[in-house]
Parts: sequence; C-alpha cells; structure tokens
Amino acid sequence: MNMTSKALVVGLLLAAGVAIAAEGVTDPTVIAREDVMKINAGAMKTLGGMAKGDVAFDAVAAEAAKAALIAAAADIPVKFKEPATDPKSAAKPEIWTNWDEFADYAGKLSAAATAMDASSLEGVRAGIDAVGKSCGDCHTEFKIKV
Repeated sequence: MNMTSKALVVGLLLAAGVAIAAEGVTDPTVIAREDVMKINAGAMKTLGGMAKGDVAFDAVAAEAAKAALIAAAADIPVKFKEPATDPKSAAKPEIWTNWDEFADYAGKLSAAATAMDASSLEGVRAGIDAVGKSCGDCHTEFKIKV
C-alpha cells in the first residue's frame, strides 16, 4: 500500500472515529472541540476522495477543504485550551499535561495543509500524506481509541 493510500485510510478511520465519539457528548466545550474535528474529517474526506480517485477532482472544493483544514488547525488550541471533560469525550487528559506538544501538532497540521497545492490533483496527491500523518500522529498520542 503506497503512502497516499495509507494516508487516506488513516483519514477515513479518523473521520469515522470522530463521528462515533461525538454521540452522546453533552458538555458544550467538548461539543465545540468535536465540531472542529468534524471540520477536519470532512476536509480530509473531500481531499482524500479526490486523491484516491473516488471523487472527481474539483479545484474549488479542494481549495475550500484546504482552507477549512488551515482554519480548524488554528482553532484547535483555542477549543482545547479549557480541560473540560465529558464521559463520551475521546480526548486524553495528556492533552493538558503535555499542552505544548499538543499545540505543536495543530501547527504541524496547519503547515502541512498550507504546503499542499490544492489547485491540482497532483498537488493534492503530493500533499495528502503529510496532512494525514499530522492528524494520525496527534490522534495516536492524544485520542482515546473508540
């Protein structure tokens, strides 16, 4: 399996995990965090579908998905700053004990998304691995497996 396929699989699994994790959450702060993750999942679904060839390439949609990733990455530290909890939350408490590292992952997502050339299918395919890796690395360290 090539790196693009691996990144797509990771992105789709992360998107599925976010959808499952959001069910039953009642704390408004946690809901806001989940909403940011849903934005990332939706953008990854769009870009991943294009990169994989499951969806026709659309430069406008690709640029919008890229912009959504960049905006959500900037919002992650804002939404996660308060260590609110919810029994259904998938956020590990290590987020707040290792805050600088967690926030750094948001920066890596922003950098990877910013570097992606979403104006062409080739650019999306070339950049999707780095975006997927930044998501996957953070989730591996800071997300409870659901």
